[in-house]
Amino acid sequence: MPTTIIAGAGHAGGQTAISLRQAGYEGRIVVCGDEPVPPYQRPPLSKKYLCGELALERVLLRPESFYATHDIELRLGSAVREFAPERRSVVLDGGESLDYTDLVIATGSRPRRLEVPGSDLGNIFYLRTLEDADAIGKELVAGRRLVVVGGGYIGLEIASTAKGLGMKVCVVEAADRILGRVTAPEMSAYYTHAHRARGVDVRLSTGIVSFEGDGMVRGVVCADETIPADVVVIGVGITPNEGLAASAGIPCDGGILVDERCAAAEHVYAVGDCTRHPNRILGRRLRLESVQNALEQARTAAANIAGTPTKYEQIPWFWSDQFDLKLQMVGMSQGYDTIVQRGSMDADDFAMFYLKEGMLIAADAVNRPREFMACRQLVPQRPSIDPVKLADESIPMKEMV
Repeated sequence: MPTTIIAGAGHAGGQTAISLRQAGYEGRIVVCGDEPVPPYQRPPLSKKYLCGELALERVLLRPESFYATHDIELRLGSAVREFAPERRSVVLDGGESLDYTDLVIATGSRPRRLEVPGSDLGNIFYLRTLEDADAIGKELVAGRRLVVVGGGYIGLEIASTAKGLGMKVCVVEAADRILGRVTAPEMSAYYTHAHRARGVDVRLSTGIVSFEGDGMVRGVVCADETIPADVVVIGVGITPNEGLAASAGIPCDGGILVDERCAAAEHVYAVGDCTRHPNRILGRRLRLESVQNALEQARTAAANIAGTPTKYEQIPWFWSDQFDLKLQMVGMSQGYDTIVQRGSMDADDFAMFYLKEGMLIAADAVNRPREFMACRQLVPQRPSIDPVKLADESIPMKEMV
């Protein structure tokens, strides 16, 4: 009987196991992970799960009983620590050795650490796992002071969640704008205003010198001031977990290098945050930190293992929920030369379209699902669209498709 071992029991690893069964794979499936819980969704950790609105069972990809019913072995708390491609075998944390027909590496990523004096004080957190979310959630109490270091998706989502719970929240960003890595200055300015208007103190161009406290953090020391803090959450990016692959001689370069089938080597696949894949539509390799990428790569790898040749060829899309603002993004806006706005920023109801040499390459939509859905069809085609039409709300988006 063929055996597929999945190294990593996160979103991508869990979906790979599910997709294998959905694709008709009848071999043995073993999912190995270092956490003690079944595969779960990560996006709610900074939002509804963090504030207690979503119970654990609603966060799991599938109930634990699903895996037994579908003959999927879960080795929780027992990650793959090494593997030998030439022998097609893995060794788990406890020393157990397992042979495989195919191996899927879904080791994800880890938070980038901020190494400054005082970073080991209590009540300084990073958010990546359920355990992290549980620990942070206990500290989110109305009236307390939270400092979020980093103005990316995770930081801003945590800030909005904490503000909704009645905390005093400050976001500290070293760059001159928030969301600087993922969107245009106009969108950064909009979200800065949106957070400030809702009571979040946003500090830009502000680096962290150190943390101070007496066992527990009490202040975040910047160049010209100290910001009082009862809790600190750091979100300054993530690093792909490529060590397992690299130690086995699998090529890596800021992520595990895979082909369009999500194959990293013969009988070895890799999926999710830990990978860099070729994107034919964009014409370059990408490493994406998104649920969409994790799920679609998992489905692609599973299809190929199950005997259906499949390529991963999609335009990336993302979303972020902050306060009452649902941001949905499609495509990669880097390199644009024209921005077109449709709708009203003042009403928190608009879309921004990014064009390059007249072609639509990306879009950001705030509380505008129609524009987002239309652009999921349009952006992969790279169409040339009259900017005047894009801005004209009297012209339905379906006429652009």
